[in-house]
Amino acid sequence: MSADGTAQCPSSPWTDGALWHPPRYEEVPEMGEGDIHAIFYESQPWEGRPTRVFAYYGIPVHAVKGRTPAMVLVHGGGGSAFIRWVRLWMDRGYAAIAMDTCGCISSSGFMDHPRHEAGGPPGWGGFDQIDQPWFDQWTYHAVSDVILAHSLIRSFPAVNPEKIGVTGISWGGYLTCIAAGLDSRFKFAAPVYGCGFLGDNSTWLDQFKTMGTERARRWLNIWDPSRYLPFAHMPFLWVTGTNDFAYPMDSLQQSYRLPRNDRTLCVRVRMPHGHGIPGENPEEIRVFADSMLADGPRLARITGTRRQRARVEAFYDSPVAIVRAELNYTCDRGKWMDRSWATVPAVLDHAAGRVWAELPAGVSVYYFNLVDARDCVVSSEHEMLDA
Repeated sequence: MSADGTAQCPSSPWTDGALWHPPRYEEVPEMGEGDIHAIFYESQPWEGRPTRVFAYYGIPVHAVKGRTPAMVLVHGGGGSAFIRWVRLWMDRGYAAIAMDTCGCISSSGFMDHPRHEAGGPPGWGGFDQIDQPWFDQWTYHAVSDVILAHSLIRSFPAVNPEKIGVTGISWGGYLTCIAAGLDSRFKFAAPVYGCGFLGDNSTWLDQFKTMGTERARRWLNIWDPSRYLPFAHMPFLWVTGTNDFAYPMDSLQQSYRLPRNDRTLCVRVRMPHGHGIPGENPEEIRVFADSMLADGPRLARITGTRRQRARVEAFYDSPVAIVRAELNYTCDRGKWMDRSWATVPAVLDHAAGRVWAELPAGVSVYYFNLVDARDCVVSSEHEMLDA
């Protein structure tokens, strides 16, 4: 830990203590929307010149000084700072800030965000920037932007600095993983899709091949979230789908086993990949945030699993009734995104806090989903019987 209580990964590029102090910012009133403010805040130099980050933030109308929880919202590829995402969390009683991580000004759509003259490096991934100094590469700037946004929103009088979470979508989930390993001030992290181990079997393997072995190794050694997740000490909620094209389930599993605190999984069969309803609105994220920051009832917890031949079981406890249990399985091998999944009911034993099912013949991977009365899903870890 550093003197200010933030996590410090050995040999991390993020050693500038200024990131943990609120940056200077200026309002852009003509780009705001009612009680949602548009701003530019100062960030790290790029190619020797100062940069600024475009962001939206909002504080609920009835916020009580020093008591309002907050969320830091990190967009993914093709996205930007989105007013609707800030509004979603404000309507839930949270302060929220959403920043652009690619040197752009937010527009309303997808991949249509214009760059501004004081922006940092363009995204995403920064694979083509690996030969540049690390402080001129996209991941360094994007993570810095997230930490600075956190430092800024926690400085507002209405916000309780001890009750702030972070969630990010796709590349934003990737950034969330790194930021959580660096900034221990976050009380929880909820990556959606994004994880580490990008060099194993992700959609970017062709990119790494094009880069060449040495340059790909350098990128992974500096920028892969697996380097930073072991230093994350807050609870995590991991939200994804079985067939995600960018972050496969085996890389996800390696990633979620690294942080040093509780983890909760929400793995829906064939969950779509995207902003909007798929990535921003999962009810599990709201419930998890309320349980961490607003004294709400938590999600169910998987307390153990067991397999005896074809019979598989999971044990759980939950403050809210579990109304349905499912066994999800595939008999396919090969690329995770191409596997076909089936779902069958599992037997619920409420008195014992247990679910069980019989595995069909030929299963290669399986896991359970528990669904509570709020329609929130909690998943067991998947088990690979035949990779």
